[in-house]
Amino acid sequence: SGDRKSWFIVFQNVSGFFVHPVGLEVLVDHSSLDVSRWAVSRVFYNGQYYRDMVQLESAYVQGRISVQKVRRAPWDGDFSSMKPRAPWAALFPLQYEPQGPRYSVRKNQVLFQAWSFAFGMSVSRGLRLFDIRHKGERVAYEISVQEALSVYGSNCPGGMSTRYMDGSFGIGRYTSPLVRGVDCPYGATYVDTHSLSETLSPSKKKASLCIFEQNLGSPLRRHYSNLESLYYGGLVNSALVVRSIATVGNHDYVWDFIFYQNGAIEGKVQATGYTSSSFLHGDGLRYGNRVWEHTLGTIRTHSINYKVDLDVGGVKNSLVAHDMAFEMTRAPWSPEQQIERPRLTKKVLDTEDQAAFRLQSKMPRYIYFAANSKNKWGHQRGYRIQITSFAGDHVPEASSMEKAISWARYQLAVTRRKEEEPTSTSIYNQNDPWTPTVAFANFINNETITNEDLVAWITAGFLHIPHSEDIPNTVTVGNSVGFLLRPYNYYDLDPSIYSHDGVFFTGEQDFTACETNPIACLPQTASCLPNFPPFTYDGFQNM
Repeated sequence: SGDRKSWFIVFQNVSGFFVHPVGLEVLVDHSSLDVSRWAVSRVFYNGQYYRDMVQLESAYVQGRISVQKVRRAPWDGDFSSMKPRAPWAALFPLQYEPQGPRYSVRKNQVLFQAWSFAFGMSVSRGLRLFDIRHKGERVAYEISVQEALSVYGSNCPGGMSTRYMDGSFGIGRYTSPLVRGVDCPYGATYVDTHSLSETLSPSKKKASLCIFEQNLGSPLRRHYSNLESLYYGGLVNSALVVRSIATVGNHDYVWDFIFYQNGAIEGKVQATGYTSSSFLHGDGLRYGNRVWEHTLGTIRTHSINYKVDLDVGGVKNSLVAHDMAFEMTRAPWSPEQQIERPRLTKKVLDTEDQAAFRLQSKMPRYIYFAANSKNKWGHQRGYRIQITSFAGDHVPEASSMEKAISWARYQLAVTRRKEEEPTSTSIYNQNDPWTPTVAFANFINNETITNEDLVAWITAGFLHIPHSEDIPNTVTVGNSVGFLLRPYNYYDLDPSIYSHDGVFFTGEQDFTACETNPIACLPQTASCLPNFPPFTYDGFQNM
């Protein structure tokens, strides 16, 4: 704590330089406010450490260095180039709205079917939503990204000491303009965002947030009956997506909040961008895979933290866990036979300590915020939290810097909502993790959480061991984590049954008639090509 030293890793200055290390790294002491007093305090080259550049040069002149000659890469980066290796062919499928958008955006307010909410962009934490309502009733006060953490391993000093806390750099600040037809559907609604960072005037990122309704190409629910009666009933899974993409250094994070017709909300992040790398030497393969001649794709963990301030049926909620256990019983009709049957287990989690679930620990499979009101069938109305994650291990708590990232200890922690605990971390934790400004672990102090205003802090993550298919850069497939908020006895029945998109016909009806089956009318109602606006992009302006 208090040191001002940084390892600088030298790469070839080409496109995709992140995977072009040359083997040289320098530790710069920049503790003085006088730049002329900054100095190189240590040098690393190809597995060996030197006191300074003079010692490195002397060893080189005397032939005491194992020199790895690295071929100069062309300006486009060669293997790291993002330029397609194949020409354009038939156009990929496009999405469009035959009768225009079914949602509305007015300033930062969005309306979609039974949903309404406000969106915003924090300069440090990125995309956030407020006052989320379904059928006019508030479901959540705030759902927001809190932090994106990466912890690296390597046998090179720069790699092994990397602990990226992206909120410090600014997830919102580095939100990038979106490319129509790739980053979002071509016909999406594009919104400008603004940030104030390191300047006296705000900067505008044009078209850096998009909103669109997406047909997910599968049914939200369906049933085909050929027993007793013949009918088909189904509902297309069409959802509203709010998206921003932040490029923080080598990583690109695709942030989504998705609203479904059954009252569910999904928070999701997809990771792409370039893999970071170290120069391959010695026992480097203990810390990743070789992905090019001199390039070691270094192992790292990714942890994403969200704040979910649910207000289910009002501000005061309790946390309830449902799960299962098998019980043995004798068959009532045949006592000599034994039956193993699953039964429901129930538990109210009374305190913050009970509601703090460590990263790799077993967590109840149904855990939900319960309201003080009940549905028609006598159950407490609730919203369930369901996490999708395959996180790597957390930094050992014995680490001197672990407290700064202690939110990552927990896959889920539910605490009382407090004005003095608005975020799980601080932008200052990056540069002084040994004495963190905000230590999330201190939020959990065994206070009662029964019938209180509660906040869920959710951590989802994944372990990334780079491999040859991460060249030129990482794909989003398989690198997606997040959470779902799902109604659990909140309604008397599935609210999507009231959707205008439902399809139902029987074996006795004319299912080719529009009045019976609206899908049959698509050749007429959706026969025209969409009128797409001209392609524009402002991502390279004022750079």
